[in-house]
Amino acid sequence: MTAIKHALQRDIFTPNDERLLSIVNVCKAGKKKKNCFLCATVTTERPVQVKVVKVKKSDKGDFYKRQIAWALRDLAVVDAKDAIKENPEFDLHFEKVYKWVASSTAEKNAFISCIWKLNQRYLRKKIDFVNVSSQLLEELPKVTEESVPSGENQSVTGGDEEAVDEYQELNAREEQDIEIMMEGCECAISNAEAFAEKLSRELQVLDGANIQSIMASEKQVNILMQLLDEALKEVDQIELKLSSYEEMLQSVKEQMDQISESNHLIHLSNTNNVKLLSEIEFLVNHMDLAKGHIKALQEGDLASSRGIEACTNAADALLQCMNVALRPGHDMLLAVKQQQQRFSDLREHFARRLASHLNNVFVQQGHDQSSTLVQHSVELTLPNHHPFHRDLLRYAKLMEWLKSTDYGKYEGLTKNYMDYLSRLYEREIKDFFEVAKIKMTGTTKESKKFATLPRKESAVKQETESLHGSSGKLTGSTSSLNKLSVQSSGNRRSQSSSLLDMGNMSASDLDVADRTKFDKIFEQVLSELEPLCLAEQDFISKFFKLQQHQNMSASMTEAEDVDGSSLSRQHSSGSLLPVSSEKDMIRQMMIKIFRCIEPELNNLIALGDKIDSFNSLYMLVKMSHHVWTAQNVDPASFLSTTLGNVLVTVKRNFDKCISNQIRQMEEVKISKKSKVGILPFVAEFEEFAGLAESIFKNAERRGDLDKAYTKLIRGVFVNVEKVAHESQKTPRDVVMMENFHHIFATLSRLKISCLEAEKKEAKQKYTDHLQSYVIYSLGQPLEKLNHFFEGVEARVAQGIREEEVSYQLAFNKQELRKVIKEYPGKEVKKGLDNLYKKVDKHLCEEENLLQVVWHSMQDEFIRQYKHFEGLIARCYPGSGVTMEFTIQDILDYCSSIAQSH
Repeated sequence: MTAIKHALQRDIFTPNDERLLSIVNVCKAGKKKKNCFLCATVTTERPVQVKVVKVKKSDKGDFYKRQIAWALRDLAVVDAKDAIKENPEFDLHFEKVYKWVASSTAEKNAFISCIWKLNQRYLRKKIDFVNVSSQLLEELPKVTEESVPSGENQSVTGGDEEAVDEYQELNAREEQDIEIMMEGCECAISNAEAFAEKLSRELQVLDGANIQSIMASEKQVNILMQLLDEALKEVDQIELKLSSYEEMLQSVKEQMDQISESNHLIHLSNTNNVKLLSEIEFLVNHMDLAKGHIKALQEGDLASSRGIEACTNAADALLQCMNVALRPGHDMLLAVKQQQQRFSDLREHFARRLASHLNNVFVQQGHDQSSTLVQHSVELTLPNHHPFHRDLLRYAKLMEWLKSTDYGKYEGLTKNYMDYLSRLYEREIKDFFEVAKIKMTGTTKESKKFATLPRKESAVKQETESLHGSSGKLTGSTSSLNKLSVQSSGNRRSQSSSLLDMGNMSASDLDVADRTKFDKIFEQVLSELEPLCLAEQDFISKFFKLQQHQNMSASMTEAEDVDGSSLSRQHSSGSLLPVSSEKDMIRQMMIKIFRCIEPELNNLIALGDKIDSFNSLYMLVKMSHHVWTAQNVDPASFLSTTLGNVLVTVKRNFDKCISNQIRQMEEVKISKKSKVGILPFVAEFEEFAGLAESIFKNAERRGDLDKAYTKLIRGVFVNVEKVAHESQKTPRDVVMMENFHHIFATLSRLKISCLEAEKKEAKQKYTDHLQSYVIYSLGQPLEKLNHFFEGVEARVAQGIREEEVSYQLAFNKQELRKVIKEYPGKEVKKGLDNLYKKVDKHLCEEENLLQVVWHSMQDEFIRQYKHFEGLIARCYPGSGVTMEFTIQDILDYCSSIAQSH
């Protein structure tokens, strides 16, 4: 290492007026072992600059080169990695972090120590030394002869040690004193030796003066010692007096100890008495129940408002007494145990009395409610339970008390309430839906009979039971419904084979009034059910206090689903699975109480769908709106969930309606003996679209209708082409033209945005087949003339010039005149009249396209006429040959033919 330092100083740093102070052999961490040297240097000229220089061997390996240098002032952090264990790794944080691994720990420590000394001397900004031993920073590395190569400038070694270890700058005051001293001596600058000798003499004089001063103060020291001896004698006398005083006070101390002990016992007794009084007052104040409260709990009137209030206050007071936080040891007192037992007996007695009374209230209120069912049996309204809820809410605080004190009885009341109310609501809701079904089918006689006869003898009940059966679902038999339908639709047309016939009643047989009536009835059913469910849910939440204590673990009877099966299995001990939250508890109670709503709604939906499949459009819109409203209030509520389930059924019926329409399109059969005209499913699509647009205006489920439109219009297009291809009586072009014209007119009138592409397609198909039919039907009304000019065009195509065609023997002017004479105006008019009759037989009266087709044929005939005239003018110029009728004659012929028919 000495040789390397010598070489580096000589070859690199001496030419740059720098001194090498420390060196360490390193390589980069994590890379191949490419060694280099980190050198700490200072410049020999002022101001001194301190640098860290990276030196590397050249690629040839015969000399060293300076690679990069950093100013020490740019160094922010020196990280030695570990202050305790020896570790050759260290980091230098300049503008970025450089990670190094030294060849030995000693070299690393010497280098870091040198950096620390240079930082202390030359830099105002101090470098952070991390994970560096404090002992290492305190010891200054010795600069030995190895520090600088021998034979170099001696200032490198001596100056280096002095600069790093012993040099200390003079402060301002010291510099000022030296300047004053040098000004007092003329030879201070010119003759340094004389100045130094003078300073030495003055130093000797000062030393002598100091020795004399010390010798002169000996007498004063002796006097001081004598004074100290006298002070010690006085201290001894004071100690003797204090000893005598202590002996005198010893007897007094014993007497005071006795008095203090007596006072302590008195104080202790008083403290115990105060604490005992405090404990007694605590027990009396917190565990004493007033006689009025006890009487209210034992005999209070639970039927009157005043009695309920008194019982509520007494129950709260009892609960406070029972829940008082006893201090340690209170529970061991006999009086406390007796009082607690008394409270338990009062609680048990009042809980039984309260539960029994509320059960009686449930039964009584239910009887009162049942008595009002008759007046609602004819009207499509549900009984109002508000008075019942209002009377029961007076007991809400007592129910909360019962819930916190005796959950078993609270659970029993909850179960009894659900069981009884479920039966009551089932009767009300079934009667309500029976009225709705009667109003839908229009059986007014049965509705009167239902109002006067008992339930079991009701004729309507017997008729409608065959619809839904004991399981609440529609059966396959339709006899009873047909009976109801026939009574209300005796003046309607007989059942047809239209597209939307669901096997019972044709949609085309139902007028707008019937559908509007169904829509109003269905909306009224939903409007009656919605407030009923919301009011009951709000009452359950308030009465049973299910909105306050979240995540209460309780066991209660869970509701049954719509099929009557239990939602949860009971444990062997009789308790049920705990509900996760009180929202679930409310929802389960609502499911149990209103278990009949969903099957009744499904039955009503099935009935409406059976009456007319178009009713699924009304039901989808109404049900979607009510589901959306319920979800805005509470997405997880019973009402939202139930209506959502029913909405799925309605959507399935809607999809089934669309599928049936498409299926029946495919099954349409056309008579072979009559002309086709407008196909039934095309007319039915118009009816469906018109009705759907009026129903789905501003509806939430518009997307479902758009998807249905797309399926239906594709089915219509495909089956129109299928029927046109199979048609024998009516030409294919006529079937396509008339039906696609009808479809285009329907889409143009309704302006259905999602069917814009289909509207354009229908118009294109109508135009194409109109043109095809005109060309096919018109054919060649001037047959011989057509053949003649076809021959002329053939000659021209062979290369004969047009003006030379007249020289051909078969196509000369005489032959042309001969052919023209065969088509006088009378014959032309006769041919056009036959053509009009033929077109009239093909076209149907419904679409009224005869004049349109006839006008198109007129234009096509005129086009052929102009074509013939053009050939005559080009091939027979100057011949004077013309047709025996003019374009005006053609217009007159066509007009007179159209007017005559």
